[in-house]
Amino acid sequence: MPHPSRPKPHPESLSVGALLTTLVALGQISTSIYIPSLPSLVESMATDAATVNLTLSMFLFGFAVCQLIYGPLSDRFGRRPVLLVGVTLYVAASFACVFATTIEGLIAGRLAQGMAACSGPVLGRAIVRDVYGPTRSAKAMAYIGVALAVSPAVAPIIGGYLQVWFGWRAAFAFLCVVGVLILVGVWTLLEETYPHADAGALDLRNLVRGYGVLLSSPTYYGYSLAVAFVFAGLMAFAAGSPFVFIDLLGLSPAHFGMLAVFNVAGFLSGSLAAARLTHRYGLDRMIAVGVSLSLAGGGAMAAIALWGAIGVIQIVVPMMVFTTGMGLVLADGFAGALAPFPRIAGAASAVVGFLQMAVAGAASLVVGAFVPTSQLPMAAVIATTAAVAFAAFMLLVWCRRASERGDQ
Repeated sequence: MPHPSRPKPHPESLSVGALLTTLVALGQISTSIYIPSLPSLVESMATDAATVNLTLSMFLFGFAVCQLIYGPLSDRFGRRPVLLVGVTLYVAASFACVFATTIEGLIAGRLAQGMAACSGPVLGRAIVRDVYGPTRSAKAMAYIGVALAVSPAVAPIIGGYLQVWFGWRAAFAFLCVVGVLILVGVWTLLEETYPHADAGALDLRNLVRGYGVLLSSPTYYGYSLAVAFVFAGLMAFAAGSPFVFIDLLGLSPAHFGMLAVFNVAGFLSGSLAAARLTHRYGLDRMIAVGVSLSLAGGGAMAAIALWGAIGVIQIVVPMMVFTTGMGLVLADGFAGALAPFPRIAGAASAVVGFLQMAVAGAASLVVGAFVPTSQLPMAAVIATTAAVAFAAFMLLVWCRRASERGDQ
């Protein structure tokens, strides 16, 4: 007599929460694990820093574009089957990166990896919206953000030691293992959280109508642009910092990886504050504090660079302030953008993610175009992205909400 299939855990269980956190973190892990290897890739592939930075930029652009595909697919076929396909493709792309023999091959592998990796964050956030609803998703995303703070701290440290011990290919072998573990987790732990799939979700008219609803909402733009430009500042740091710290300041890849702890301390502080204080002070007020802190950190880094000072402390401390604000913005910004759109949560999550990664890719390209003779190009891009995030949120959300309250 066949045994009945083992029931899967409750969607709000700790094991599913850990899986969702890993899914949402997949892009961060895939980005940060090999950052300590970027200077080594210049020598290994006999190329230059700008070309090597394309491995980051192309990952981000692939990540951006395919979110617009995974979101509607999940609204049509459900979250679980689309995730299984996406993570399988991620494992295959990571395997291709391990065996790349030219910089062009690695860039292509990273593009494919980004196109697959985006299935994790876009569907992970949609599942959180499915499970926790509009009122509890902000708090759930904030707590996921707290756990997410571990990945950009641990991944560069692991990547630094993998680079020292085995070389750059080991980072991508590590990502293969991560992908397999996620695939097993989705298969064994995750129930479908969107059982009433929309049969018309892939109809071109419905897609245009759905995206039209999103893009006609100024507040949706405000939340989305705040998330996108603050995250772009982090990716500008990822593109420029290994060359500044390793090539200019002489740090080893392992020691450079350890510096991520300071960024994570800031991000963790912001995420914890969002988790504990959003219910009391409101989502918009917390985001306003977040974009203000990011602007202060980015502006201070740029001012120090213009003054001509360069050193670990002069870069790490302002970036820690920036990431504290980012911790507030990312959790509450995503929740604010998705909350009004329960029937197209997948598409809403996809558009935010597209903007986030497209802007981040552009920021990394700009930083990579400059020969790193100081931290100034990196700091200038970080300050600019923070200023745009601040302006977008204040004009499109904060002032608009204040005007609406005044009209009542």
